Amino acid sequence: MKVKAAVIFDQGMPRPYENSKAVKIEQVDLSGPNETEVMVQVAAAGVCHSDLSVVNGNRVRPVPMVLGHEGAGVVVEVGALVKDISIGDHVAFIFMPNCGDCLQCRAGKPSNCEQGNAANAAGRLLSGKRRIALNGREINHYAGVSCFAEYVTADHRSVVKLPKEVPFDVAAVFSCAVITGVGAVVNTAKVPMGASVGVVGLGGVGLSAMLGAKASGARQIIGIDPIKYKRDGAKQLGADMVFDSEDSDVVEKIKDATSGGLDYVFEAVGEVEAIELAYAVTGRGGTTTSSGLSHPSKNFSVSHVQLVSEERTIKGSFLGSCVPKRDIPNYIKMYQDGKLPVDQLIKGYIDLENINEAFDKLDQGETVRQVIIFK
Repeated sequence: MKVKAAVIFDQGMPRPYENSKAVKIEQVDLSGPNETEVMVQVAAAGVCHSDLSVVNGNRVRPVPMVLGHEGAGVVVEVGALVKDISIGDHVAFIFMPNCGDCLQCRAGKPSNCEQGNAANAAGRLLSGKRRIALNGREINHYAGVSCFAEYVTADHRSVVKLPKEVPFDVAAVFSCAVITGVGAVVNTAKVPMGASVGVVGLGGVGLSAMLGAKASGARQIIGIDPIKYKRDGAKQLGADMVFDSEDSDVVEKIKDATSGGLDYVFEAVGEVEAIELAYAVTGRGGTTTSSGLSHPSKNFSVSHVQLVSEERTIKGSFLGSCVPKRDIPNYIKMYQDGKLPVDQLIKGYIDLENINEAFDKLDQGETVRQVIIFK
């Protein structure tokens, strides 16, 4: 079938993307699902920094590729062997399909699935196949999803069933921003009640981490970002204090306000300066957790003696260390009960044709989460 989709042909095109047309809207050919796949009519898709990382070249991926990994929609076709998903079900996408059989999956770590990571890196589905083509040429899938399109064919392990009463725009942010941010707090770092928490980078993932910390009973929550409106938004969502990350005295100010540093600090930017700042404001015995994705060539350094003598911990968190089919329903129930007001992350709605302008706004820090609405 013919499907309208957002395709990137070259990474690292010049800014502004509105002028360079870094992402092009094309009519692609979408094949139906095999016996373990599903086809989904996309209703809403969030514009995330991970997509921007592909556009600007920070995350090298095979092109051409249809972008989009955070979204929700309605199942319209299912493969013969799919038993857990039915036509008409509302689903959210998962950007790391998990095979269930590799060592990581069997260890309860589906976010580290060996087959899923390999398939994503190659731009293929778990089956090893591609279902998108343009003028007879195969197009790569992004994260096994590619939901910047009217319809998606994906492995059934790339979707999670949703309650039908959850609005699609809200459901979309659960598939990346919420599970990544909240999951980093509750799954990766395992923040206990009464801890002090800092978040560096107050975008969709960072604010989700902050909401997760609040729901976990953190006694003190600090937001850190260079953009004032994001700091103001963090205050509205429950941050006790906010700081400008570009303030030359920010480390000293935060240490003074926290009696020497925070118990848990989360980096959600994907820049070396951000993880270094997060580590700098972590206190003795504290844990610094990063969920940002910087360019593969980037490295950061820490004082070895400080790491040892202060018994520090540094952790990486991908997909919020989530078990999606367990965590997404739990987080949605918390949203429905008013404990995770993630609808407040959404700051605008756009058409697919405005995707380059949306990436410009995201790149310039002018917004938190924009959602593409498909009509």
